[in-house]
Amino acid sequence: MVELEGKPLLRSETSSHTPVSELRVHGQLLLGRALVTTSFTVGAAITHALDPELLTFLRFALATALFAPYIIWRHGFAIPGVKAFVGYFLISACVVIFFWCMFEALRLTSALNAAALYTLLPGVAAIYAVILVREKIGVSRLAALVIGALGALWVLFKGDWELFLGLAFNQGDLIFLLGLLAMGLYTPLVRRFNRNEPAAVMAFWVLATGTIWLALLNNVAIFKLDMWAIDVTVLLGVAYLAVFTTIISFFIMQHATLHLGPTKVMSYGYLTPALVAAFEFAAGNGAPAPIVLPGIALTIAAMFVMQCRYFDAKTVGRG
Repeated sequence: MVELEGKPLLRSETSSHTPVSELRVHGQLLLGRALVTTSFTVGAAITHALDPELLTFLRFALATALFAPYIIWRHGFAIPGVKAFVGYFLISACVVIFFWCMFEALRLTSALNAAALYTLLPGVAAIYAVILVREKIGVSRLAALVIGALGALWVLFKGDWELFLGLAFNQGDLIFLLGLLAMGLYTPLVRRFNRNEPAAVMAFWVLATGTIWLALLNNVAIFKLDMWAIDVTVLLGVAYLAVFTTIISFFIMQHATLHLGPTKVMSYGYLTPALVAAFEFAAGNGAPAPIVLPGIALTIAAMFVMQCRYFDAKTVGRG
């Protein structure tokens, strides 16, 4: 057995029944973070076409439908027990709230603002992880949380300390903050409710129960939706979000959480402002203002500090 983050990781917790390379998991997380980052730009481009709850429903429903054949082929199909369902519904509720808040917020704030706020997520998740799964933070991670928060605030307020002191959040920023409070529970709950099922199976049922939540939220609006009236670019955007930033990223996050722990996984969120700025530039939306670059640099530094092994070895036995 391998011990990660103070929790024994049995060979049976992996689908291959062999120890998983930590370096490979970090590589998968980097890919997943790059994919998730594109959701800010794509989401901002299509969010005005549909109500946020309908947009999120289409994303989850399509992702569930596309993921189901793989799950049946690879793992078979079995209805989870009541306790497992409760866990899946709790986890998916966090995700549904987050995505609804994200799409609503992107109507009122910029993709870069949302990305900056997203870097506060590791701190929120760390607090939840300490309470729910008794994860130890360590000196390096505490330092990273402070550095990352400073970087996020720098980007958010564009280096203007008068705005910072006045806490000049716009309405979209506040909505997104509420979503982050919900999403912070995601990885700790994954760790708490995992029953040694493969990560792909858990990801599928989180998507499926999330679709149920969204169906209840939308109610009759689903039946009034005219799919033929939706612009094809919006549908392509939804399809992209369903496959790349939902199915693939969910699987990566849940797989990585079981091997690295919630805090290290969430620390990759610190790369979001830099990646969003790069994608926005590539999409022709211009480069970020020079004043925000020090803040982006701080968030990148926070991610590397969060992964530091030296201080973690003193507090949790292994980083």
